Amino acid sequence: MKTPACIAALGAALVLAACGGGSDSESTPTPAQGGGGGTADGAQVFTQNCANCHTLAAAGSKGQVGPNLDDLRPGPDLVKTQTENGGGAMPSFKGKLSDAEIQAVADYVSENAGKS
Repeated sequence: MKTPACIAALGAALVLAACGGGSDSESTPTPAQGGGGGTADGAQVFTQNCANCHTLAAAGSKGQVGPNLDDLRPGPDLVKTQTENGGGAMPSFKGKLSDAEIQAVADYVSENAGKS
């Protein structure tokens, strides 16, 4: 028997899998212009690569294609997995974003979703 938390996580993964769309110019990821030390800015990565599809109040985005991240409130592991692998209409960003950028956006979304 699956626990409610397990079912919720599975449901969140399926909802996130529906992300994507837009024109090629809008959905083509652009690597963050990072400063020294190779640290990626999660807010910048989100704005450049995710905001066209997703709603996230902290980023001022109101995308209608993917799930509303403020409502979903995904944890960093779910965001990272979905960003790396894609699913449904959402493209994979593995190889388009660095591991540091993927982790930065996962942390940014999980820390800010539902808090604005």
